[in-house]
Amino acid sequence: MWCPLCNHPETRVVDSRLTRDGMQIRRRRECLNCNNRFNTFEAPELKAPRIIKSDGVREAFSEAKLRKGMLLALEKRPVETREVERAIRRLLRDISGVEDAEIPSSLLGEWVMRELRDLDQVAYVRFASVYRRFEDVQAFRDLIEGLEQAPEADQRQISLLEKNAKKLRRDS
Repeated sequence: MWCPLCNHPETRVVDSRLTRDGMQIRRRRECLNCNNRFNTFEAPELKAPRIIKSDGVREAFSEAKLRKGMLLALEKRPVETREVERAIRRLLRDISGVEDAEIPSSLLGEWVMRELRDLDQVAYVRFASVYRRFEDVQAFRDLIEGLEQAPEADQRQISLLEKNAKKLRRDS
């Protein structure tokens, strides 16, 4: 491992331990040249299928794109970072468990919507509006009504949806 400060090629491991979630190993390293200390993280390599987009284009799965999309939907929402990370880990586990070499992006989108629905229903509506390409206010109403009627609906979040639904009705 190269030292990030002086680029010396030799460092030694001072300490190793699992991260809280048990998904990575954190290694504390020391440069043998300048004595700089720094952390590295080791994680298992994800075996992921290629993604078939709606236009037929195939691309490699990108954890960064997955994370970015979820974080964008959750922006300024009261969801703890560790809950988001747990949801992302569940998605990564689902993705790596797929035996097919390729999966449609629609399947991945549905999995993301499932996680967002459980995390924050406003974020779910945000993501669904882009993912499903809503064309009018009625599509939002239909989605919100479906959330309100779902038996597993989180009652703490319904009040937020009711406020947003009233605003949508008022604006249309």
